[in-house]
Amino acid sequence: MSIQNVEKDHSRFREIVKGAVRKNLKRYVSQGEILGKEGGKTVKIPIPEIEIPRFKFKGDGESGVGQGEGEEGDTLGQGPPQPGSGEAGDQPGEHELEAEVTLDELAQILGDELELPKIQPKGTASLKVEKHRLSGVSKVGPESLRHFRRSFREALKRQIASGLYNPNDPNIIITRDDKRYRSFKPQMSQESNAVIIYMMDVSGSMGDEQKEIVRIESFWIDAWLRHNYKGIQSRYIIHDAKAREVDRDTFFRTRESGGTMISTAYSLCADIIDTEYPVEDWNIYPFHFSDGDNWSTDDTKRCMQILNDVLLPKSNMFCYGQVKSPYGSGQFIKDLVASFPDEEGMILSEIEDKDGIVESIRTFFKKGK
Repeated sequence: MSIQNVEKDHSRFREIVKGAVRKNLKRYVSQGEILGKEGGKTVKIPIPEIEIPRFKFKGDGESGVGQGEGEEGDTLGQGPPQPGSGEAGDQPGEHELEAEVTLDELAQILGDELELPKIQPKGTASLKVEKHRLSGVSKVGPESLRHFRRSFREALKRQIASGLYNPNDPNIIITRDDKRYRSFKPQMSQESNAVIIYMMDVSGSMGDEQKEIVRIESFWIDAWLRHNYKGIQSRYIIHDAKAREVDRDTFFRTRESGGTMISTAYSLCADIIDTEYPVEDWNIYPFHFSDGDNWSTDDTKRCMQILNDVLLPKSNMFCYGQVKSPYGSGQFIKDLVASFPDEEGMILSEIEDKDGIVESIRTFFKKGK
């Protein structure tokens, strides 16, 4: 089999895998079953629908393996019992194939299925990023980067100039001085960069189920934004009656029992933006998740002031996801609607349960901001 045929078959298999992912996308998003299978830039996805190709032996009447009485699919032989657990059954088991899909492919599938428009970076600001490309030729370098044609040309020029070249016996010998190598040259390119600032209420009313919803949704938010931007930074803020910045693992595992003052998180988020992410250089995406409880109307007024003065003017969009909780009042999203009835830069989403994650993501990104 030729390399071209192998590449063609591999490409076709990749399309089959993507098709299976599309078919089961809502399940993958809502259940979060792929989050524990992340590996760098790829994820492993269980796909039960794909049949693995296998050989079938068919003879022309001669004896051999697979010949004799029986029907297709019958068990071959009756081996001795093997150790295991449970009782024997007469039904086939389900075998899932784990296929690797890049995060970028996964985000593209998400965007296609939810019909999300490609994000347009805010303004024209971008950062200068230095990249190294194979764009030059050098006399030194590793053999893996040897430029054969340039090396051959140098050897030919040398032999002609020295009178050693014989057209009747064109034997070209490449010496060390003839060798040429591809070399990297730094190039500056303009790239839009973005920062995602996640904020979450971790007070006693936010239980494990609510935090799991936030964990799953943030994975897909990350995937979609990284698909649209070359450079992404993520920051994490948790709050009850007081806010603090934490790492990713702490963000999803912390549970407090205190009260809730949302303004402490908004104030910390505003400070981070003001000191580290100038709006002319960064695309800024604050996401806040809570169950809608806040300590007092005075603190809610403080939240609206910070949103109006800092977060909304400096962000591509401000996203608030309210996760339903049996202990939460759900009042905060109503206060946001009342305070900013016509604010296009504020995106609000109510998430009833895990099945609501897909629609929440669509709500956040359907405007392409």
